[in-house]
Amino acid sequence: MSVPSPGCGQGPLIPFCLLSTYLMALIPVGTQKYLLNKRRRPCGSHSYSLIIFTNDLEDKAWTTNEVMEEVTSCSFSSPLFQQEDKRGVTYRIPALIYVPPAHTFLAFAEKRSSSKDEDALHLVLRRGLRTGQSVQWEPLKSLMKATLPGHRTMNPCPVWERKSGYVYLFFICVQGHVTERQQIMSGRNAARLCFICSQDAGHSWSDVRDLTEEVIGPEVTHWATFAVGPGHGIQLQSGRLIIPAYAYYIPFWFFCFRLPYRARPHSLMIYSDDLGATWHHGRLIKPMVTVECEVAEVIGKAGHPVLYCSARTPNRHRAEALSIDHGECFQKPVLSHQLCEPPHGCQGSVVSFCPLEIPGGCQNLAGEDAPAIQQGPLLCSSVRPEPEAGTLSESWLLYSHPTNKKRRVDLGIYLNQSPLEAACWSRPWILHCGPCGYSDLAALENEGLFGCLFECGTKQECEQIAFRLFTDREILSHVQGDCSTPGMNSEPSKSNSLRTQLCIEGYRRRQSQPGQWRPG
Repeated sequence: MSVPSPGCGQGPLIPFCLLSTYLMALIPVGTQKYLLNKRRRPCGSHSYSLIIFTNDLEDKAWTTNEVMEEVTSCSFSSPLFQQEDKRGVTYRIPALIYVPPAHTFLAFAEKRSSSKDEDALHLVLRRGLRTGQSVQWEPLKSLMKATLPGHRTMNPCPVWERKSGYVYLFFICVQGHVTERQQIMSGRNAARLCFICSQDAGHSWSDVRDLTEEVIGPEVTHWATFAVGPGHGIQLQSGRLIIPAYAYYIPFWFFCFRLPYRARPHSLMIYSDDLGATWHHGRLIKPMVTVECEVAEVIGKAGHPVLYCSARTPNRHRAEALSIDHGECFQKPVLSHQLCEPPHGCQGSVVSFCPLEIPGGCQNLAGEDAPAIQQGPLLCSSVRPEPEAGTLSESWLLYSHPTNKKRRVDLGIYLNQSPLEAACWSRPWILHCGPCGYSDLAALENEGLFGCLFECGTKQECEQIAFRLFTDREILSHVQGDCSTPGMNSEPSKSNSLRTQLCIEGYRRRQSQPGQWRPG
């Protein structure tokens, strides 16, 4: 049982002496021995290990494993996928979803023969059954149905469909050991768009289905390569399923020759409006270069749903874009100067959720109480007066990403209480000190719980993929700065109001146009 000392983004902890006294009191007198170990943590603080031994081997209620399982629920990270050798089997690219009816987390990753992208083998899964604020994880399972002959499987991207109960696991299958760079330089795509599905929360899976021709078709000649996710997809209030993706687009040919050096990556969405029977793709998010992305649905001030996209860029800051037509096209993306990117960028995760309550102690930078939000069903804009810029939204955003500008270290959790306004991100709560990489979030809205699956290590981020379960109260107690009003370095709220007004006007224009728009 690891009991970290304060620091490294940890919350208030029970003093170790009290905790050890409490645990010792549970064990009958004369049967207890304990050993206290102190070891250095990568961030400079210390962690302690308390090992309890009992003489009564028949009393399983007091075994060390039971005590560890009980205490590790919300305050500690649990490694789910461990690197087997520094130059050997490595697990990378986490993806996480929660299936509410089964009370089960599904944690996916790539199994690789080394840490290199071209050495990916196939996807693996661990199922975690949640009981209260603890999760019991089943052994690792290889998903051999998520394969194509002669291809390697990459980029898990799962989504849960609430009506049918199906879990759709999207991924790409790339021919042999062809690298992404080779595809970009040659202009010849070697990736296939595929998925498998499960109706029993990941116990069993269907055969693989190749969607490349159905979704991309002849347009693939303009895609040097593409990928989905990685990370989770979402289902909108309308029922539409959304799978985030990106493609290296070749804008034109020179006579009958491709010009691959002109290929530029742009994010886009793959979606289904018939519970996963058929799939289509939306327009590329232009003109900014964007790569791996995730999306979340938030409720605008007028009560209209807006799709928020957070995308990786090489521009040292995260890109944000909004869609008012359920992801078919997005407005021009902008850089968020509150969300930094390391050199070459890094994947990040975002989820939306409706807060269960607002603690009275939530304050802004001026020390004033944050304005309360209205709880209850959505009201149309003609009934509800529009709140002033800077007030809390009905939907909040949570975002995970490395917080260092120079390298992939110190995984942070950011909170945004006004997602449709500029510069409203909190300062990060450091969830993991040290090397970190890709991550994926899952929200259990009705429980006030969140799960994070992330790459981390002590020397390199590819050493393991760990899981952490935490509560909404932990987030509010750790995030610093103002989550409800524009940041100190941002422009006045005029730009914020304009951003929201563009969404509302765009929505009204679409509503006034006959028929349903489809991307060209």
